[in-house]
Amino acid sequence: MKFADRVDKVKPSFTLEMTSRAAELKHQGHNVVNFSAGQPDFNTPENIINAAKDAMDAGLTKYTPGSGMIELRSAVCEKVKRENELVISPDQVLVSNGEKQSLYLACQSLFQKGDEVIIFKPYWVSFPEFVTLSDATPVLIDTSSENNFEPEISQIEEVKNNNTKGIIINSPSNPTGAVWSQDKIIEILKIAEKNDWIVISDECYERLVFDGQNVISQKLADNNDIKANILTCMSMSKTYAMTGWRIGYAFGKVEIIKAMSKIQGQATSCANSIGQAASIEALIGSQEEVENMINIFKKRRDHMVKALNDLPEVSCSVPGGAFYAFPDFGYYMKKSFRGKTILNSFDLCDIFLNEGHVATIPGDGFGAPGYVRFSYAIDEKTIDDGIGRVKKIINDIK
Repeated sequence: MKFADRVDKVKPSFTLEMTSRAAELKHQGHNVVNFSAGQPDFNTPENIINAAKDAMDAGLTKYTPGSGMIELRSAVCEKVKRENELVISPDQVLVSNGEKQSLYLACQSLFQKGDEVIIFKPYWVSFPEFVTLSDATPVLIDTSSENNFEPEISQIEEVKNNNTKGIIINSPSNPTGAVWSQDKIIEILKIAEKNDWIVISDECYERLVFDGQNVISQKLADNNDIKANILTCMSMSKTYAMTGWRIGYAFGKVEIIKAMSKIQGQATSCANSIGQAASIEALIGSQEEVENMINIFKKRRDHMVKALNDLPEVSCSVPGGAFYAFPDFGYYMKKSFRGKTILNSFDLCDIFLNEGHVATIPGDGFGAPGYVRFSYAIDEKTIDDGIGRVKKIINDIK
């Protein structure tokens, strides 16, 4: 059977593949330390679960409007005003089946063949694929850990051309955990405004910031009188430990939201009603459990970063947010483990998994050769166990 060309153009999600391999080993009875998880290890807070139960008991089990329940879109407006100091209206909000769908719909609505979209490396694995699936071309720009994984504006100037249509930013970042400086984001917003580019701002981890105050891109634009066209995408998944509920949302100009809603209506109709009802409580109810999770993540971050930096020839910068550490294992590339040459971080992560039953995510897949992503959505005792296994392995690399 011959499939459509787009099937060959898009790459499979290696993060999901690694997670599946770890789950299979665990199913076989192995003691697996899973640093690959892109989700909190906490259960969804009880008040949110109870709201879902109440919704089912009340019969809220039917289709909702395609763009989302008006009550939830209004709750998004309340959340955005309370936490992000922005005033938006419900017709500027689209509720989707996870933020991942919001980002996909954005690319489908805004880009097409001949367009180019700027993406910064290391990137979340799906960014280039979303652009590719829209028939546009991702244009990748390198960054470095020494510069907090922030790009230089000169790099953007070098790659831009008449085909450049948009730019995707993600701070706090997956996979690096880096929180970009406000000055850097403002610079990017200004160049986007000057060139009339759409800015897709992935704010998935906007609440999970540990050092100082985080300000989202749209608020920075408003504060500095920048008229850039920004589409903001947010998630219930990470902040509220609701990854399996599959609810995300986007807000921006009404015409963009309408275009995205039009495509969503033909693709998935609407997001699930129970998840939407629970999300109302998450956004406007008690935030106490969120603050508890943030404090625990910060403690784990400090613990993990110290453990990683204690490994021989490994360096890891301190991530400002999310729940990922992104150490550099470049020293071990092209070396040998039991007669096998380690060509890249995919090989190294395979060794960690097969030999130590430690699941990690290779940085090469994020456009960062030699790096490895470690999630600290895991308790400190398990962190120590996993890092200890990694240390034993790298001590055998020659």
